[in-house]
Amino acid sequence: MQIRKSNKVVVNRIEKVNSELLTLTYGAIVSQIIKDSDTVIEANEQLEKMGFNIGQRIIDEYLSKAEIKQCRDKIDVAENIGKVSMQMFLGVTAEVEVLPETDKIFTFNLHFTENPLNDFVELPEHLQGLNYSNMIAGAIRGALSTIHWIATCRFLKDQLKNDDKTILQVEMIREKFKDDE
Repeated sequence: MQIRKSNKVVVNRIEKVNSELLTLTYGAIVSQIIKDSDTVIEANEQLEKMGFNIGQRIIDEYLSKAEIKQCRDKIDVAENIGKVSMQMFLGVTAEVEVLPETDKIFTFNLHFTENPLNDFVELPEHLQGLNYSNMIAGAIRGALSTIHWIATCRFLKDQLKNDDKTILQVEMIREKFKDDE
């Protein structure tokens, strides 16, 4: 899927924050979370939780400004996340790799060749277990929860850990309601 022409216009109209300011502010947040956490696992959880809360709030902005009527299918949801929302909020696009569906779980990978949150960052040896960009995973999970998808997100590869690209895997399943069979 290419970013639709109307979505390119929307992306260009959105007020942008200087990428260096975003990177440095995010770095300060991560640094403080690491200082306040007892373990790297706890820091990962805090980053994900913050992202989840952000995702629950930015989905409204995304839906209104991206002028999305309705996604045709789950692949369209994945494409909108990787190509439109990432461009709107981070200024990058992700290649979307859809994996075979199993047990009603829809899985796709987002391949990032660049991640603005990683600029100016090197993980020291004792923080190699840190998922530095875990706020992105949380934001995706939070946004999907708002539109009734239960999702899990995990990093399969990370450029900060000397991988060639960053790969974020998203697994989603439709939330069940009482009236569902």
